[in-house]
Amino acid sequence: MQNSKRRLQTALVSLSLLLVACGQQLPPWRDGKLLVIVPDVSQGAEAEFERELALLFGEHLHTAVELIPSPPEKVGQALRKHHAHLAAASMRSGISDSSLRFGPSYQTVREQIICNRDAFFPRRLADLADKKLAVVAGSAQEGTLREVREKSPWLQWQSRRELNVKDLLQEVAEGTVDCAAANELQLADARNYYSNLVAAFDIGSPSKLAWAFPTDADPELLKEAQFFFTRIRQDGTLNRLLDRYYGHNNRLQPLDAASFIAKINNVLPDYRALFKEAASLTGIDWRLLAALAYQESQWDPLATSFTNVRGMMMLTEDTADQMKIKNRLDARESILAGARYLVLLREQMPARIPEPDRTWMALAAYNQGYGHLEDARILTERAGLNPDSWPDVKKWMPLLNQPGYYSTLKHGYARGGEAVILVESIRSYYDMLKRLESDQPAGASEEISYHLFGPMQHLLD
Repeated sequence: MQNSKRRLQTALVSLSLLLVACGQQLPPWRDGKLLVIVPDVSQGAEAEFERELALLFGEHLHTAVELIPSPPEKVGQALRKHHAHLAAASMRSGISDSSLRFGPSYQTVREQIICNRDAFFPRRLADLADKKLAVVAGSAQEGTLREVREKSPWLQWQSRRELNVKDLLQEVAEGTVDCAAANELQLADARNYYSNLVAAFDIGSPSKLAWAFPTDADPELLKEAQFFFTRIRQDGTLNRLLDRYYGHNNRLQPLDAASFIAKINNVLPDYRALFKEAASLTGIDWRLLAALAYQESQWDPLATSFTNVRGMMMLTEDTADQMKIKNRLDARESILAGARYLVLLREQMPARIPEPDRTWMALAAYNQGYGHLEDARILTERAGLNPDSWPDVKKWMPLLNQPGYYSTLKHGYARGGEAVILVESIRSYYDMLKRLESDQPAGASEEISYHLFGPMQHLLD
């Protein structure tokens, strides 16, 4: 059934490209509409990221945008045949293809060999000689493998069509194939569901992803693309989008009790007083704040993600502005701001939501945003479950990355499964801290107590 569905999707994509090709010529983008090839929605975060970028580019040009979904292996041919003005399809810009031109690079990712650590773990490329290696046909990863094969002509792989990278990595996790080629962000997303996946080693040079254009593309359109990416870099839009779709993946690490206990002894003493200060301001158990900070940054006040989320509590620029802090790398400022932000999220929720569910949902909103939490609660209610219960909401929150669900909701795509993992990890760290840092009166550690000193505006001052 699943394979039949994929074949139908591929047929529909091919038909849409054919219909475009049957037109007399491309409509002028200046006064008509911009035709943009994008990944099919089955590609997940990558597809949604590119679609949102393309629509923003249309707003920049003040022209309508028509999105044409395409599997990776058909993108280059479609551009060469002038089926679209450009392809926003996460393409590797370094490929040697004289029939395409590339816009500015907007993302750099490492390409990796991904294997099942419980079955096979190669140390070098030569270890793959007699193994089943697979890659999505036409993907940036296949382009990387072709470059690698110039120096290692023996390298072979299965080029898989009608398949997305999620499905391919699922096959690796289940042992159908030995290894696959994917980028670091695709692995980070897949590890939310398959903890036995691991990167064996990097291959080739990192991919600098960019939009592709036909060689005879309108020079004015290429110039506008350059202006567009320059602007969204400078005003922070690009970083916000990257963070929305990819940014938190590298902060979801497997629970390592031994490492956590070691840092409780060696690192936490330097910041314990700051967490307690934040607790006195907000009423939140300082150990919960410490657990959140550990999950976010491993108590590193200088932590910085590639999307410029920074500091002990890994605050975005927007959140830092909202909390009125100037230096996200200052441990005290970060901890106090993160605590106040968590309180604000918690206070937005309906008063009927009880504890501790209220706090777990606030933590999910800390990760994904309050709007996406509300979307998950709507899905929960539609399913006939309790939208005020975290155990019920966390069953439905992972579906926020599936088009059949998020397309019916106000706030669209979200990495809901990641938020669930983050909350459950924080709960584990919090439980450990309650056992190891038992400095409250007897019985107090069994519940989360909140007491706000003064009105909410006090927390913003």
